[in-house]
Amino acid sequence: MSTALHPQILVVDDDATIREAIAEYLGKNELRVTAAASGAEMMRALDEHAINLILLDLRLGDEDGMQLARKLREYSPIPIIIVTGKQDDADRIMGLELAADDYITKPFNLRELLARTRAVLRRYQTASGVLSERADTRRAYRFSGWELNLRTRRLTAPQGDRIELTNGEFSLLQAFCTAPQRVLSRDQLLELSRLNSTEVYDRSIDVQILRLRRKIEADPSQPQYIKTERGVGYIFISPVESMH
Repeated sequence: MSTALHPQILVVDDDATIREAIAEYLGKNELRVTAAASGAEMMRALDEHAINLILLDLRLGDEDGMQLARKLREYSPIPIIIVTGKQDDADRIMGLELAADDYITKPFNLRELLARTRAVLRRYQTASGVLSERADTRRAYRFSGWELNLRTRRLTAPQGDRIELTNGEFSLLQAFCTAPQRVLSRDQLLELSRLNSTEVYDRSIDVQILRLRRKIEADPSQPQYIKTERGVGYIFISPVESMH
C-alpha cells in the first residue's frame, strides 16, 4: 500500500455522473481518484497506479461485478468497498463473504462514502503495519502439513487439496500464522484481519473462527489448531514455519 500523503482511490462505475461526483468530492477531501467504467479499465488502472482502495459497483452494464470482485481478490489484497442497490441483500452478503471489506448502498450520501473510505483505509494501514513487521518478505506459512500462500491467497491441505477461503477467513488465518502460540484478543484479531467495520461487532470473530475451524480442523468441536482462551481470546497452537 502506498505511503503517499493522499491515498489513491479507484472508482469503478459505468455511470459517468457518479464517477465525476465521487472524484470531485473525494478530491476535495485529500484523496486522489482514478476512475474506470469497466473491468478492463479497472485492471489497466491497477497496473498503472498505486491504488490504495477500490470502490466497486456490482452493477456494471453487462459485466458481473461479483466476478470482478473475485478477480480483484486473486490479483491483490487491496481493500474493496462494494456498491449495491438497496434491495440487493444477497449481493451484499456474498460480496462481504468473498472479497469486500465494506459496502455502501445506492443512493448514498457522499459524506458517508468518505467516512467509510477513511475507516477502511485506517484499518488496512493498521493491519498492514502490524503484519509487515514480520511478513514483508514472506511468501507463505506452513503448519502441520498445511500451506497458506500469501501471494496467491490459497490454502493447501496436507493431502494437496485446495481449500477455498473467504477474504475474512484468509485474513484471520494469516493473523494467526503471524502470531502463533500467542493468545490474541478479539480486538487484536479484528485489527489484524480487518473485520471491524460499522457493520461488524466482536462476535463476528467467533463466527469467522467457527467457519475457519470447519475448514482446517478434523473435528471442529475438538479443535487442534485454534484453541479458545475463555474470557481472553484465541490461540493458534501449531508451530508455524515461514517460507520466503
